[in-house]
Amino acid sequence: MSVAVVLLTVALVIVVALLAAAGTGKLARLDGATYPTALARAATAFGAVITLAAAVTAAIASVLT
Repeated sequence: MSVAVVLLTVALVIVVALLAAAGTGKLARLDGATYPTALARAATAFGAVITLAAAVTAAIASVLT
């Protein structure tokens, strides 16, 4: 696999994680959470998406090897 494909995939995963975090933070604020609480929820969502992407990558890598 070329380096460009890997970099584009990493960039796409980060963009999706940032969008999920932004949506989570916005929904938390609309629900009445304070800014620190909304930021904590957004950070948790960002971490969850990155963790899920790593788990899926590991599962696919174990199947392909």
